[in-house]
Amino acid sequence: MAQQTIARPVVAQRTASPWLRLRLGRLLLYVTVLALCVLFGFPLFWTLMSSLKTSPEMFRFPPTWIPDTPQWQNYYNVLVTPRIPVLRWAWNSTVIVVLGTLGTVISASLVAYSLARFEYRGRNTLFLITLATMMLPAQVTLIPQFVLFYRMGWVNTLLPLWVPLWFGGGGFAIFLMRQFFLSLPRDLDEAALIDGAGFFRIFWSILLPLCKPVLATLAIITIIGQWSEFLTPLIYLNSPEKFTVSVGLHFFNTNPEVGGEPLQHLLMAACILSMLPIIAIFFLGQRYFVQGIVMSGIKG
Repeated sequence: MAQQTIARPVVAQRTASPWLRLRLGRLLLYVTVLALCVLFGFPLFWTLMSSLKTSPEMFRFPPTWIPDTPQWQNYYNVLVTPRIPVLRWAWNSTVIVVLGTLGTVISASLVAYSLARFEYRGRNTLFLITLATMMLPAQVTLIPQFVLFYRMGWVNTLLPLWVPLWFGGGGFAIFLMRQFFLSLPRDLDEAALIDGAGFFRIFWSILLPLCKPVLATLAIITIIGQWSEFLTPLIYLNSPEKFTVSVGLHFFNTNPEVGGEPLQHLLMAACILSMLPIIAIFFLGQRYFVQGIVMSGIKG
C-alpha cells in the first residue's frame, strides 16, 4: 500500500509533462505567428494611415500613427486630379491583365497538352529547353526584345506587354500545366478516341474542364504578375496617358507637386487603391489556387 501511494504522484507527473510541453509549444507558435503578422502587416497599416493624413502630417516629427482627422477625400482627390490620370492607368493595366492572362492560359495549355500527351522526337529536349528559360533573367533578353519591338513600331504601345504571352505564356506556366495534365488518366483520351473524338476535341471538351483548379492558379499568378509589373512598362511606355498602375505610382515621385502641394499622402491613397483588386481576386480564387498548386505536383 505504501508503494502504491508513493508511485501515484510520479505517474501523474510523468503524464502531465508531455501535456505541458504541448501547451507551451502551441503558445510559442501562436506568439511567433502573431509577431510575424504584426511585422509584415505594419507596412500596410502605415500606408493606410498615411493615406488618411494631410500633407503637413506626412512630414511631422515625431510621426503620428493615426491622423488627427482622417482625410477620406484623399481617395477622391487621387481619382479626379487632372495631372494624375489614375483611372486611365487602371484601365491600361486592366487591358494588359485581361489579354495577357487569356494568352497565358490558352497558349500554355496547348503547349503543355502537347508535351504531356504526345510522343515525338525531341519532346523531352524541348521541355528541358523550356525549363531552362526559367533560369534566364529577364534583363538578359531585354535589349534584343526592345530592338525587335522598336523595329515593329510597338514602342509606346501596350502590345509588347501582352502579345508575347500568347506564345506559350512562359516556362513556369507550361511546367505547371504539364504537371497537371500528367496527373490525369490516359484512359480518358483512349475512351474519347474510341468514340471518334479528335485530339483538339479531347483537349477542349474533356481535359480542359478538368483543369479548372490549375487554370485558376495560373490565372491568379498571371494577374498578380502583370498588374504589379514595373520594369517592362517602364521600358516601352513613354506617354503618361499610356502608363500602367505600377509605373503611374512612380509618377508621384518624378512629379512631386501639383499646384504647390506635395503628393506623398495621395501616393499612399493610390497605393491602397491599386492593392484592392489584387487582394479581392486572390481571396476569391484562394480555394482553387491552393488546390491547383497541390494537384499539379502529384505526378512529375
